[in-house]
Amino acid sequence: MPKCDFETAIERIVARDTRYSPDAYRFLREALGHTQSELRGTNAANAGHVTPQELLGGIRDYALKEYGPMAGLVLEEWGIRHCEDFGEIVFNLVAERQFRVTEMDKRDDFKSGYDFTEAFRRPFRPAYNRQ
Repeated sequence: MPKCDFETAIERIVARDTRYSPDAYRFLREALGHTQSELRGTNAANAGHVTPQELLGGIRDYALKEYGPMAGLVLEEWGIRHCEDFGEIVFNLVAERQFRVTEMDKRDDFKSGYDFTEAFRRPFRPAYNRQ
């Protein structure tokens, strides 16, 4: 299958898998770029491939930077409620030849991510209520 442009790939994915908004795919691509950029500064030799755990950390950072206290709600609006959802999106993009993974990378790698309440709501709670 020849590689198609990103927007066409999103249309094809959403036609067969309606769980996630097209914006979820666009966000993930931007978050991947953010993550690669952050890693490039710390380890230029490994800036190409991003492990699922590195990507999850980059997604969290990018979402908080872009959407602040609304990050969790924005992601939920797009159909993303758990880290596993990011794995589904990644592998949907892999199927459309938009992302690449190594044979070591698996969907299940995204299950050991973070709790969304802790990641996206707790940072904005008052200090006395961060439990």
